[in-house]
Amino acid sequence: MEQQQQQTPSLDDCLKLLKGERDEQRLAGLLLVTKFCNGDDLVSLRKVYNAVGVHFLDRLLRTGTGKGSVTGGDNRDMYLQLSVTVLAAFCRVPDIAESKEMVSKIPLILEIMPEVSGSPVLEECYEFLYLVTTSYEDGATAFYESGGMKVLASQMSSLPDGSHMMELAMKIVQSILSRLSQDVVTNTYVSELSMMVATVARQFALLHNSLKFEALHLLSEIFSSKYSKPLCDALCAMAGNKWPDHMRAGIVAILQNRVEPAEKLHALILAESVISIMGEGWLLGQPNLPDLPDSIPADRCFLLVLESARVEVAVLLNDLAYLKYEASKDTSTTVETILLKQRNVAIAFSLVERVIKLTSTMDEVEGSVIGERTLIKVINGLNETINVVLEYLEDAKEHGQKKGNDLLASVRVVGSYLAETPNACKEKVRELLDYMLTIEGEDEPSPFHSISFLLPMMCQITMDIEGCEALISSGGYKAVAECLVKLIGPRGNMVGDDGCTFLACDTVLNLLLKKEQMLFRMDESTFIDLLKAIGYWAGNANDLSVIIMASSICALIFDYTSEEALLNHPNFDNSSLHNLYKIIARSLASCKQDMSDIVREETDLLEIVTSGLSLKLESIR
Repeated sequence: MEQQQQQTPSLDDCLKLLKGERDEQRLAGLLLVTKFCNGDDLVSLRKVYNAVGVHFLDRLLRTGTGKGSVTGGDNRDMYLQLSVTVLAAFCRVPDIAESKEMVSKIPLILEIMPEVSGSPVLEECYEFLYLVTTSYEDGATAFYESGGMKVLASQMSSLPDGSHMMELAMKIVQSILSRLSQDVVTNTYVSELSMMVATVARQFALLHNSLKFEALHLLSEIFSSKYSKPLCDALCAMAGNKWPDHMRAGIVAILQNRVEPAEKLHALILAESVISIMGEGWLLGQPNLPDLPDSIPADRCFLLVLESARVEVAVLLNDLAYLKYEASKDTSTTVETILLKQRNVAIAFSLVERVIKLTSTMDEVEGSVIGERTLIKVINGLNETINVVLEYLEDAKEHGQKKGNDLLASVRVVGSYLAETPNACKEKVRELLDYMLTIEGEDEPSPFHSISFLLPMMCQITMDIEGCEALISSGGYKAVAECLVKLIGPRGNMVGDDGCTFLACDTVLNLLLKKEQMLFRMDESTFIDLLKAIGYWAGNANDLSVIIMASSICALIFDYTSEEALLNHPNFDNSSLHNLYKIIARSLASCKQDMSDIVREETDLLEIVTSGLSLKLESIR
């Protein structure tokens, strides 16, 4: 035994060989190093590196790749294996990994990787690239500029699932995206990045170890970037690829198991990203993945996402209320925490809205995978969540808070739900309506988006007297009129879609049509601003639906006041009045000359115009 220990080579023996004058001695020294030198022994690795020298390592690598002055003959593969193995080992020493000598070898390593696919040397190549690209920004840059993304994209899909090489490849991608601008990476290598995402999604679905969470974090980081749209477009175009099913399977696995809350939040971020690409219908589907041992029920993802989002909403809103109203103020930590939680609750809100949208179309889909009992459970859950949001808004009202993106997002999710069920949480909504209509986003000079989010609900409730009275008592009619002026008026700086504009118009019409039943009077300044905006909107319009809608509102307001009263207002003159009469005349003419689908659809509005103003217009002509 003692004789055997004495014959075992020591580090000093290796160093003597490495410092020898002949290449044969150095090769023998390196071979000994690979057999007994512990990769975690950084001190010994440093000594060996200093002894062998950079130039010999460079010659050895080039000989192994066939680019050296000596071809290497039958030993070329051995030289390549040896050179890459020792380079990877040396790069475990951080200052060696970030040295210019190691960074300069990245292009050559990338060049040989396609040639050594299936060889043990490939894993050493990945080890080397990982250590160099993650140690120093220049390493990441050299990798990127040398076409490393193309090499990774071409190889990752063929790497064994869950292998050490796959783990290293994923960490390299994460390093590149964190050290370089994802804007540049996405725009230059969008096709390659989409292929990598598809491969990582497969790991996310199939694995049940720590690498599953590495995949989750990488995917979450990629999709959380503001530069991810080109990638989303590329993924959408990948016909036949199973990445959406892999994503669904991975997300379900995270959400249905006991994992840290932060991991579930990552899964929700990922779910929101996939829905933005595939649509809400992705939530309902049964993955067709032969590699998965257990099938996933078609409604599992839908229910898990809803329940997890509901939990996040409740927890985050409770945390935000505490931080904003009870915790110590004006500390940088508190401010940063509030901003983070506001971003996270926005994700949860968005998912709740997605579920609301999907649930509202269930009746339209034949053979829906959601049964009636499950649907009732979903609706009850949504009701509970909307009540939690309303309580958060009530708390903010009591503390005099009207400005904040979290408050605006709260109004948005409430508005989305009430658009489908306008009488839900009726008492609490009516109680908070005046407050919700005054909420502003951080960058808004005055309320606009909060009003537009609630327009679908206000339009529906004003179809009956009770709803009209609720809107009038809350001052909501002024908010709707001001919102409409911002949308269509000459000084309006808000951009809204036509749907929002016509919802506001319909709400105003509903109120004006019932004014006598409620003894409702719109104040003068409100209807003057509204008439001026309508004149600007419809004055040069060619869209018949715009002309007819504008005319019907004008007719009802004219029935409500007199020309003399209008002209006595300093902001209204004969030109304004004449412009409105021209619009009304155009709508009446369309009724006689044009029987298009638009005119037939707007018959009820034309009747309002005709009954209110036909005699007056005849006298003016």
